Amino acid sequence: MQPVRAYPKSQQLQRKRIKPTQRQMGNISDKVDKQLKARSGSVCERCSAARAVQRAHITGRKQLKHRTTVDDLLHLCTECHKWLDETPEGIRYKRQLREEAI
Repeated sequence: MQPVRAYPKSQQLQRKRIKPTQRQMGNISDKVDKQLKARSGSVCERCSAARAVQRAHITGRKQLKHRTTVDDLLHLCTECHKWLDETPEGIRYKRQLREEAI
């Protein structure tokens, strides 16, 4: 068994995390949000009939290897966002969009 090497809180606080957390990777910056709204014109990018009020990740936050960009998002109405995340057809559609982006 190895001995415990305790060090004071002041020394612990000197270290900074270099790699961003998954939450930070998935966060949508103001710049990306503006780009998304400009691209969609505040109209749902799937049905083009309703006002877009939600931002949907095409690639899930846990799978992101980089910070969220406008290419990782869709601007959708509430119904289309539910469809995208909760139905088998929506999940297949999302997978197809991911593959096209690669």
